[in-house]
Amino acid sequence: MILPDGPLRPKIHPSARIAPTAVISGDVEIGPDVSVGFGVVITAESGPVRIAGKAVIMDGAILRGLRGCPLTLGENVLVGPRAVLNGCEVGAEAFIATGATIFNGAVIGARAEVRINAIVHLRTRLAEGAMVPLGWIAVGDPAQILPPDRHEEIWAIQKGLDFPGFVFGVDRPGAGRTIMPDVIPRYAAMLIRRHAGDAGGERASE
Repeated sequence: MILPDGPLRPKIHPSARIAPTAVISGDVEIGPDVSVGFGVVITAESGPVRIAGKAVIMDGAILRGLRGCPLTLGENVLVGPRAVLNGCEVGAEAFIATGATIFNGAVIGARAEVRINAIVHLRTRLAEGAMVPLGWIAVGDPAQILPPDRHEEIWAIQKGLDFPGFVFGVDRPGAGRTIMPDVIPRYAAMLIRRHAGDAGGERASE
């Protein structure tokens, strides 16, 4: 399904393969010889998505461009099934494995590998050729790559990256409080406004 977002419409190279159950929405450009699998969602939610040629995006992956954090994929990138990429930059020849998650503002260097269920946290810079092992977490700039059981070390870096401020523009709340009542109503309202016309989408690429 190919969906415009106001005047912004996906631009898809004629040589790209788009599976019939994929959803592509808004300011998205897909280059030559790209394969987009079944159930993939590629959405320029509030920022653009740019996918260079010869990429493979496997079934069920989610790619989102965000305000201030466009999503870009270099050539010869593989994005595995169920991977989630949010407003990040992925260099050429990188490998993003099944279930990997990459957060806002992250930069994945060329030829880097983010293996199964690994995480690259927001505003993290992963060097060219680096590897995040299965289930491990890369955090910081430059990235430190740590196993999930070293939570205190991860949090010591992660806290300074300021997820609430960077993603939602709010201060981190005090102990026992949450940003959800402040953030979610306006986030939901923005998404409802932006996607009010989605039901009229098409089922073919350009």
